[in-house]
Amino acid sequence: MIEITLGSALIYYFASHALETKKKPADTVYYSEVLDSRTDSFARYHREEVRIKPALENQFRGIVRQAYDYSCGSAALTTVLNGYVGTNLTEQQTMEGLLRFGEYNRIVERRSFSLLDMKRFVTALGYESGGYKGEFSDLVKQQQPAIVPISYAGFKHFVVYKAYKDGRVYVADPALGNISFDQERFKQIWENNTLFLINVPTEQRKDMLALQDADMRHVDDATINRYALVDAQFINPDQMNKFADKASTMRRVIDQDTNSSTYGQPITNFMRLYYKSK
Repeated sequence: MIEITLGSALIYYFASHALETKKKPADTVYYSEVLDSRTDSFARYHREEVRIKPALENQFRGIVRQAYDYSCGSAALTTVLNGYVGTNLTEQQTMEGLLRFGEYNRIVERRSFSLLDMKRFVTALGYESGGYKGEFSDLVKQQQPAIVPISYAGFKHFVVYKAYKDGRVYVADPALGNISFDQERFKQIWENNTLFLINVPTEQRKDMLALQDADMRHVDDATINRYALVDAQFINPDQMNKFADKASTMRRVIDQDTNSSTYGQPITNFMRLYYKSK
């Protein structure tokens, strides 16, 4: 009797495990549903494999998320270089290139990158590029990613224009991810109708910034503002400054603070990069 029971248990174990010989991927789940409740048979249940991804992964699909305080410009440029031109750069590498080939002293003075800095770095990489002014129709006609400055929710910001479809403008935002604006709203926040384009041979262009089904969602102003507040309201300003300093570019300068114990001596200063219209 013991032999029969043990044999039955072994048969059941090997039969149930023989159906799945491959290791399950980490992002795979399975669900089962009844095919026909009237039929009590082995084929009564249907089991299907479903691959899932975190929402944040899709939200920032194809985007180099800005890792530095107010460094949307370098993140936007890296996004275009990687997703359209086909490079494989980090934001830090792009920032170093902008500082090296751009107007370093002016960057330090104004604490921001200009489109001229971007053009010089892109030229050093071997590509033609330039900043232009045009109408909304000109932006759409390009049919390629473009870096555009916007003024939104009290901030000046660089984003990447991806595409226009059915009255909506889809952009890659280094801070918020893949979002979209109503056409008229985008025209209101588009700063000076300025755009920055990189000329890439057709056969070399990448499609990481191409519009996908997942992008067909409408995000209104209130939602974006709420996300911005959620990201900021739980962070102590002092702690935020420490994070920003840690991530910023360091440089050696002479301490000009007369109340400082290191006045007149070389100190390490943290240079954060901002976008300014002037």
